Amino acid sequence: MNQPQLILGTAMWGWTCPKEQCFELLDTFYQEGFREVDAATNYPLNGNTDQFRLSENILKEWIDTHGVRDLKVMIKVGSLTNVRTPENNLTKSFLLMMLDEYRFLFGESLDTYMIHWDNRDNKTEIQESLEAMQIAAEHGLRIGLSGIKHPKIYQALNQDFGFDFRIQIKHNLLQSAYAHYAPFHGQTRFITYGINAGGIKLDISEYHEQSSLKARGGNVEAEAPIVAKLRPIIAQANKRTDRPQITNFNHCGMTYAFHSPDISGILLGTSRTTQLQQSITFYRLLKQGMYFDFYDQLKDLA
Repeated sequence: MNQPQLILGTAMWGWTCPKEQCFELLDTFYQEGFREVDAATNYPLNGNTDQFRLSENILKEWIDTHGVRDLKVMIKVGSLTNVRTPENNLTKSFLLMMLDEYRFLFGESLDTYMIHWDNRDNKTEIQESLEAMQIAAEHGLRIGLSGIKHPKIYQALNQDFGFDFRIQIKHNLLQSAYAHYAPFHGQTRFITYGINAGGIKLDISEYHEQSSLKARGGNVEAEAPIVAKLRPIIAQANKRTDRPQITNFNHCGMTYAFHSPDISGILLGTSRTTQLQQSITFYRLLKQGMYFDFYDQLKDLA
């Protein structure tokens, strides 16, 4: 049975997570034996144009500082701004230009090349984008998709290319894009992000100044409605004494993502090393099959 792999996310790097903390996260992640890191041209998504591409630069600096050669960088390309607008460029020439740039930037650490935020329905344009991805594949890169409005078009055109797409989807207890990608169901190819639904906490006292929910403009003064529904489910699961207790929303999000169908990876968007270490510990418990009964209850709730 294939089990999802952990992937370290960088969307908040340079925003709620300063460089020193990013380095600590990477140190911990790497020392624990994990290697895959997700990045995107438009990270951090904080609307500060002066920090466009800052996250990838922090990642590059860590790689160079430590002389690491076995990291696996997944890069999403196409976006032209980090102010949360759909402005992008997915032409063949642009994708090839960025391919050259990222191959130079990350070298042998570049592992996956992804099309990011495609709202087009023009088959000819998408065909040309896939031709660029074919060249990336010829350089030994895995090919991926994220934020695709018309996956049916991609699925149909892919008959000529045969890509084993890696596909990032938002997938949590509040919302999921899994059904949107129905043409690609049945294969272990999906990578979940947003598993904590924007940074929800079970207790509002857990929110801090760097909380992602607060940074994104969410309400940290009131309990999220889903928390009240989760409490009895968690209480029931915690009656078992043969395993560690479920104590936070991240445990819920990770359990739901880990056992969902067709999932090959789970993106962690943590900004603190203590949170990352807790996530890694819980992930290893999930790999032992300890919380499948809890997933069944979460699935009914979702």
